[in-house]
Amino acid sequence: MKVFVSVDMEGISGLTDPEEMRAGGRGYERGCELMTGDANAAIRAAFDTGADRVVVTDSHGTGKNLRADLIDERCTLIRGPSKPMRMGEGLDASFDVALYVGYHARAGAERGVLNHTWMGREIQNLYLNGEVAGEIRLMAGYAGSLGVPVGFLAGDEAACEEARGVLGDIATVAVKKGCGRYAAELIPPARAQEQIYEAATRTLRAPERWRHLTLRAPYTLAVEWNATEIAQSCSLIPGVTLTSPRTTEFTTGDYSEIVGLLGICATIAGEIGCAGRHYG
Repeated sequence: MKVFVSVDMEGISGLTDPEEMRAGGRGYERGCELMTGDANAAIRAAFDTGADRVVVTDSHGTGKNLRADLIDERCTLIRGPSKPMRMGEGLDASFDVALYVGYHARAGAERGVLNHTWMGREIQNLYLNGEVAGEIRLMAGYAGSLGVPVGFLAGDEAACEEARGVLGDIATVAVKKGCGRYAAELIPPARAQEQIYEAATRTLRAPERWRHLTLRAPYTLAVEWNATEIAQSCSLIPGVTLTSPRTTEFTTGDYSEIVGLLGICATIAGEIGCAGRHYG
């Protein structure tokens, strides 16, 4: 069995503060250790249920958060910035199943801890084939386009609810329950990691519980940005159209282009956002 594990940070056990997600922020180094602990719980479950290869991708920010010295030595780790497929880097049709750890709810989700879509503030809404989408739908759709089912998701309670809304009766573990965007009722990390291990083990032994998200081509990605300048700049990319002063749209028959283009647009948006941060 070949298992892909995508690990984000906002949905990791024990974390609630944006400073804990940012290199140089208070608590960041400890956050990286907790992120690696949650990832290791899923990795251990994969190997204990017969996986002969586990590929893990660091899906948060610059992709340099998982501790390479603490990650389960049996896996392969993909890390670093500007990966072409970002959160899905390393996934291809040869994998049997994908697991998502540390995932969070989309922008605007009620009681979603650290909720956002792809970027902290630049993206207001993302639409995939007309359906509002967060990172969960986006990445499940990428896996589905390759014929790979999603077997499990761990994150905050709102993320787990979102995953079930996207994929149906998928196995999930809620490691925290949001009291607001930056506060949560937590399950202590040691217990949360044991729950991740146990739930991932159960689902990996029951392939009938894995879920595919199959979207029909062509695929259309619409992004509602928080600033007109971002939308206007992204619309200069060939194939991207401006459908309103703050919204861009792109259609393709290749789902990987959806993921890749969003990454490029996010890079542009980040540069513009930093230059004009006082104007939102």
